[in-house]
Amino acid sequence: MTDALRALAAGGEVAVIGLGASGRAAARLLARERMRVYASDAGAGERTQEAAAGLRAEGIDAEAGRHDLERIGRAQVVVVSPGVPPDAPPVALASARGIPVFSEIEVGLRALPGVPYIGVTGTNGKTTVTALIAHLLRALGRDAVEAGNIGTPVADIALGTHRPEWMVLELSSFQLHDTPSIAPRIGLLTNLAPDHLDRYDTLDEYYADKERLFRNATAASVRVVNADDAEVMHRTGGYPGIVSRFSLRDRAAQAWYQSGAQVLMLAGAPLLQRDRLPLLGEHNVANALCAALAAWHALPVAERTFEARTRIAEGLASFVPIKHRLEPVGEVGGVLWVNDSKATNIGAAKVALEGMTRPTILLLGGRHKGEPYTAMLDAVKAHAKVVLAYGESAERIEADLGPHVPVERLGSSFEQVISRARALAAPGDVVLLAPACSSYDMFKNYEDRGANFRRLALGS
Repeated sequence: MTDALRALAAGGEVAVIGLGASGRAAARLLARERMRVYASDAGAGERTQEAAAGLRAEGIDAEAGRHDLERIGRAQVVVVSPGVPPDAPPVALASARGIPVFSEIEVGLRALPGVPYIGVTGTNGKTTVTALIAHLLRALGRDAVEAGNIGTPVADIALGTHRPEWMVLELSSFQLHDTPSIAPRIGLLTNLAPDHLDRYDTLDEYYADKERLFRNATAASVRVVNADDAEVMHRTGGYPGIVSRFSLRDRAAQAWYQSGAQVLMLAGAPLLQRDRLPLLGEHNVANALCAALAAWHALPVAERTFEARTRIAEGLASFVPIKHRLEPVGEVGGVLWVNDSKATNIGAAKVALEGMTRPTILLLGGRHKGEPYTAMLDAVKAHAKVVLAYGESAERIEADLGPHVPVERLGSSFEQVISRARALAAPGDVVLLAPACSSYDMFKNYEDRGANFRRLALGS
């Protein structure tokens, strides 16, 4: 482990950019292996200052509120947090000087040689699928942990003394861009749709970063892909390995949905009745099929038995929906309030809306991410009574959707948004927070947005 990790720095200093959870974990892991580390964050808020102070207390050179660009420019390698864009001064400087830029994922994986892992990426559904796979593996009696973009840094696992039997990693396009050694035993691509066009110059660049999940695939690698997504199939067709497909309609897929009988199918046999899956929306049927297929492939062939199938089914039925992802937060006066704050792009918001079976008041807004809202017009026409547009993107939402469907443009008071939604909702309706935007104009993050939605919806 030490040799693989120290090869990153080759005797020089490592600059860690960003003092969030992944940056702190990377800094601690590198320092534990007796490498010289300089960690910094441009943020000067209280939490960032506390993070820097905590690292300094452990003997790691860290500062908040600035980056020492001269020092970073002399680093042997730069480790970047996923939230730091490539045009941020320290990252741009490293790139201009030819200094390798790696993710925290790369650091963590180098410290965990031999631990098999499943890599999950895609535009939407990553977190649910990652959590589902880990839950199913545990239902099968495996020691499995979820990590990566889902919240636990891989470097934190490496810092511990316990080595899990399996890791299930949620991987964003940003993380994949800076993880050259990525080589999952099983790689999953859930879907592809426009996103992050505020950070990527072209859609092709974004899709290409997702495709990096398979760049080190071998003949023994397993690739689980969405047969219903033409872009996924086009981009993954040329890699070596075993291909396993999931689909909502293709009976030839290894996992598919028999919609007439409402049964999830796996490896040619029934797996689970739809009404036993505790997740809203047809897209979550696809997520469940994807996760079940990954868990199935994680088993040796001799263990893919009726008992294993039963355990996977029981795991799907016992899964608890993740917060902020089509999370029903409560029903008040006959109105169901659903929190999908994690729907931070138009594709995710569209899928959430299509999963509603009741007349819907749609809360749409936040910081615009570059894609026109007309891309979800058909779903809005079919499912939404009215769109409440709020935040920085409200004007753009009104311009895109207003000529076609009822849109009310509000401001940046979330209390006003919820109050108006409550006034418009009738018994039997649903109020859906599926913003299609990032949260940073009004909230700390999407979790903060979702928590405020819950609080205001329930009046607590």
